[in-house]
Amino acid sequence: MSRIAIPAVTNATGATADVYAQVRKFAGASVPNLFAALGHLAPATLSAALNAEGALAASSLSKADLETIKLLVSEQTGCDYCVAAHAMLGKTAGLSPEALKQIRAGEATGDARRDALVHFVLNLQTTRGTISENEFSAIRAAGYSETQLAEISLAIAMTIFTNTFNRINDTEVDFPPVK
Repeated sequence: MSRIAIPAVTNATGATADVYAQVRKFAGASVPNLFAALGHLAPATLSAALNAEGALAASSLSKADLETIKLLVSEQTGCDYCVAAHAMLGKTAGLSPEALKQIRAGEATGDARRDALVHFVLNLQTTRGTISENEFSAIRAAGYSETQLAEISLAIAMTIFTNTFNRINDTEVDFPPVK
């Protein structure tokens, strides 16, 4: 059970009801527990997060790239909720169960471009964001544009935001568990 008690989503009114309607456009009929909590506590914050996620969805990064980033960052921060969510979303983005395991472990997947992305994001996570000229050159050589580097940065930032909130709330996982 999550630390912060949230009223039933169906009882929401005002800005909270409005932001839940935004969530339903992305997630269907249900509102995931993370979004239910944020929408109840800070509807403007959830709205901003949804807008950022919309920018990522419209970015030049593939869905598999985005889920690679989000899964790896979530694993590194220890957010069980986001690991479960992004493992499921990674599957829908075409990542195999084996690739998902390898991404979580920071290991090679056999896809050179994906492996460069994993290495780059892992390096950012473990060096407090300081990268060498060689690291910059390597991610560019893997085919990622400067625009995509900005998009990678946003994906990392948004994932850290949700990971942090879930860690504070101990948000109850409502996605298939990950082994």
